[in-house]
Amino acid sequence: MTNPLQQSETQKHQRWTVFLGIAGAFITYFSMYAFRKPFSAAEFADLSLWGVDYKIILIITQVIGYTISKFLGIKVVSELKPHQRITMIVSLIGVAWGALLLFGLVPQPYNFIFLFFNGLPLGMIWGMVFAFLEGRRQTELLAAGMASSFIVASGFVKSVGRTFVLSGVSEFWMPFLTGLCFVPTLFLGLWLLSKMAPPDEEDEDHRTERVPMTRADRGAFFKKFSVGIVSLTVIYMLLNAYRDFRDNFAVEIWNGLGFADVPEMLTFAEIPIAVLVLIISGVMILLRNNRSAFYVNFAMFLFGGLSVIVTTYLFNQNIIGPAFWMISVGFGMYLAYMFYHTMLFERWIALFKTKSNIGYLMYICDAFGYLASVAVMLYKDFFVAELSWLEFFKSLSIWMGIVTVVLTIFTVFVFRWYEHRYETDHGAASSLAQRGA
Repeated sequence: MTNPLQQSETQKHQRWTVFLGIAGAFITYFSMYAFRKPFSAAEFADLSLWGVDYKIILIITQVIGYTISKFLGIKVVSELKPHQRITMIVSLIGVAWGALLLFGLVPQPYNFIFLFFNGLPLGMIWGMVFAFLEGRRQTELLAAGMASSFIVASGFVKSVGRTFVLSGVSEFWMPFLTGLCFVPTLFLGLWLLSKMAPPDEEDEDHRTERVPMTRADRGAFFKKFSVGIVSLTVIYMLLNAYRDFRDNFAVEIWNGLGFADVPEMLTFAEIPIAVLVLIISGVMILLRNNRSAFYVNFAMFLFGGLSVIVTTYLFNQNIIGPAFWMISVGFGMYLAYMFYHTMLFERWIALFKTKSNIGYLMYICDAFGYLASVAVMLYKDFFVAELSWLEFFKSLSIWMGIVTVVLTIFTVFVFRWYEHRYETDHGAASSLAQRGA
């Protein structure tokens, strides 16, 4: 018989873990955005380099560094030991902040290269923070808290940066000063994460123990799930390129929608998106069956893609207003995007009980996702430069939605085949559908 006092202590411990995880991850990752995104709040009007808009040069330069960081993260993050996480996070963000200092000190246009060195360390922060959260019964709730940070954080730090610029601060010094504002919160978030206990035996039994992966482990996992990995990576490439374009050119898109004098829209429009996605993702903790939860991800991808298509069509027909449309496509995109960061890989690993960790899978998607982001920006600038930011974004919305829906349906069939293979290899008694993994 369970001791009531012991049960009460266990529940208290679980609630404390949830608080530390949500608060620590949210604050830490929110603060990281202050070192990555504020420069995009500037317009750098009438500046160009090599015949290319200067802001696009800055964004592409940073994204190239960020993309390389994601490729490095496939190895670095998947192999990182728990005791190394906080030191690495502080060191990497410190390097990124130093690059922003040099961006302010060195005259333009020669300072653009420092955004490469700003992006290079920051791409590995997500995996190091998420490593504190994965492999727990409450991972969906913890991950939803962290994921909501980068819905709200980008708009918030750009609002801070925009306020600096409107107050007379140089667009080149604004990113460094914005980062300075968030140094205290960064250390607060890391302190909270440091107080989290590791996953317990029940966590490991239900969600599979998460361990560092060697090169051989990574190769074996990829060989086993190669088609599924590639398909999910392509979907993520579309989602990430779309999210990144909407984020980097939010000022220009909102200006095109008639909100040039309302900088607070950069923050306020993201709040309902974050709240809705947080609630939906958090509810998924109630799905204990890993197989059911895994396939819910694909339902969310379909709903997200369809909602972007439908609301863009309605906006083009003047049936819905610009603010409602911008929020709606953001919700549809983030709903699909967030499930990559909250439940997809968590339940995949738990379902098939294969030696792996989320860092490995997420960094494959992220690495190629940011390559897609660069490709979209280059395509816009070199092939359809005559289109406004708003018109291009509307076209991108339709295509992203269509391809996401088609590829999601294909991917469902791929994983049903993986299930059949698993049952063939392990016998009918090991049916994933029967035992619910």
